[in-house]
Parts: sequence; structure tokens; C-alpha cells
Amino acid sequence: MSTLRNTVQLIGHVGNEPEIVNLESGKKLAKFSVATNESYKNAKGEKVTDTQWHNIVAWGKTAELVENYVPKGKEVGIEGKLTSRSYEDKDGVKRYITEVVCHELLLLGK
Repeated sequence: MSTLRNTVQLIGHVGNEPEIVNLESGKKLAKFSVATNESYKNAKGEKVTDTQWHNIVAWGKTAELVENYVPKGKEVGIEGKLTSRSYEDKDGVKRYITEVVCHELLLLGK
């Protein structure tokens, strides 16, 4: 049961060109967003699509895969864990963000 703790699985489309960062330590970091869609019928019987956006972070070999094979619009499967952190923006305002740290990446679609 411990393997089920803090596990996220998503299938969606990449919403922006991944941002690749080469750190001084030699590590590679990829940041991108993924959109997931859920459809349902409202009280009037109309189809409604709800889109959720997820911030994804990948490190090392996974980041290299993202850099080489994951353009904007690509359908991907992501498995990872949720992390939350805070930072100060350029105006000194404290901001909070929740991200999915990607451990597994599946390239789907065409």
C-alpha cells in the first residue's frame, strides 16, 4: 500500500513548448504544462468540457526525453508525485505552486 502514497497519473496534451534548463551541476530540468479534459452533460443535457492545467517538472534522463521528443500539443502519459513549494516573484510577493514531478513519461498519439 505504501506505493500508492502521493502517486499521480495523467494523460493529456502538452500546453507549451517545454522549457529546458541546464544547471551548473550538469543536471537537466524540463518544465512544461499538461492539459487534461473531462466531459460531462449538464442539467440541460449539454456536453460540457472541463480542462485542468497541470505544471510538470522532469529531471535527468526524463528531461532529456522531453527535450528531444515532446513538442507543444503532444499527447503524453505522466506518472509522478505532487510537490508544493513557495517562491518570491520579482516584486517580492510570495507565490505558491503545486507541480507534478515526473518519474515516468509515455509518448502517446501520433
